[in-house]
Amino acid sequence: MTSPTDTPQPPGRTPHRSAPRPGGETPLVPGASPRTPVPPEAREAPQGRPPAREARERSVAAERGPLAMEAVSLDKDFRLGRGEVLHAVRGVSFGLYRGAVVALVGESGSGKSTVARLLAGQEHPTGGSIRLDGEPVEVSSRRAFRQHKSKVQLVFQDPFSSLNPVHTVRYHLERPVKLHRGTRSADETAREVTALLEQVRLTPAGKFLPKFPHELSGGQRQRVSFARALAARPRVLLADEPVSMLDVSIRLEMLSLLDDLRRRFQLALLYITHDIASARYFADEVLVMYGGEIVERGPAEELTQSPAHPYTQLLVASAPDPDNLGSALRGGTGHAGRLSLRPPVPPATSGAHSAPQDGTAPGGTAPGAAAAGRRPAGTGPAATGCPFSARCPLADDRCRTDDPPLRRVSAVRAAACWRLDVAAPGILAQSQGGGT
Repeated sequence: MTSPTDTPQPPGRTPHRSAPRPGGETPLVPGASPRTPVPPEAREAPQGRPPAREARERSVAAERGPLAMEAVSLDKDFRLGRGEVLHAVRGVSFGLYRGAVVALVGESGSGKSTVARLLAGQEHPTGGSIRLDGEPVEVSSRRAFRQHKSKVQLVFQDPFSSLNPVHTVRYHLERPVKLHRGTRSADETAREVTALLEQVRLTPAGKFLPKFPHELSGGQRQRVSFARALAARPRVLLADEPVSMLDVSIRLEMLSLLDDLRRRFQLALLYITHDIASARYFADEVLVMYGGEIVERGPAEELTQSPAHPYTQLLVASAPDPDNLGSALRGGTGHAGRLSLRPPVPPATSGAHSAPQDGTAPGGTAPGAAAAGRRPAGTGPAATGCPFSARCPLADDRCRTDDPPLRRVSAVRAAACWRLDVAAPGILAQSQGGGT
């Protein structure tokens, strides 16, 4: 099975370059094991980045159920040639809990899909670790990969690309049922396949089994993708933009189906999206990514109504929502109502080549991505310091040189910003006052 191509990253980001950290590698999470050392010639650390992105806030998703899967200080680097390295994912840590939805939100190219492929075992992390039910995940062989896929399934953005056009719905479902459930007879397999279609509300099942993908609507194809994922009886479901390719009129219906499957099977669900409004309604916890890093995290309702990080504030302020999403911002309680993207900042060194970056594939380009050539500087994540500093209206000199760690702003929230006293003074004052 091949994954669809990702949307290319906004132009203008150049690969992070710097010398390795002095003193060797440092654990990024208290109690975690150190990263496996990487030779300097194979990987360089971004300039100004602190040795840890530390936050000890509690995840609200943990209230739903036990921890199923955990990412600890995940890094993923890709070689771009000419000695350049793309740091697609940097120091990402979070947990997925049974029966809970964690949303990973960010614009195209922020590293969301790369995180999903790391968790699904389709990419090997450069640093950090992944744990499933408390055990380290090591996908080093075809056998190990199949065992991992029986517990962790990935639903892709484009169902037409992820379904084989020369095979019927019956084939797409029978194969994983036989591989992961070990059915012994044709009748048993047929019953399992029929049950899968009924679970995703494709009834009567006999009507859809002989059809090919091109004979189905977009929503029906995505339901088949859901059914194929459920055939393995996974504990973790990774949904990478599962509704973005669908008509607006059926997106809510598909999210309702996902929510029903989550409750019915107690799935730990990672919902990847660029739409922060849908994350607010669907998720328990929201993680906001930019430039390969988590810049803010917290309960979905609280984060969208009162965001702390300037990037999150701009995401919320730009989201059309009939329920007055981000009303606290427009009410003048923070700076977000007045935030706007500032003009591009020229890079520190002239003549730098901008590489095509979406954080998805080695070689400098993602499959299907257009040739990049030269791109305007200053419009994407910054090469040094805070990744958002090139676009942030509040950035100062420290933001351009030092990458801020995740800073706890309440018992369940954290944000990575040096200017929280300006961006979210009310939230910071509440935290410092000891109320949370």
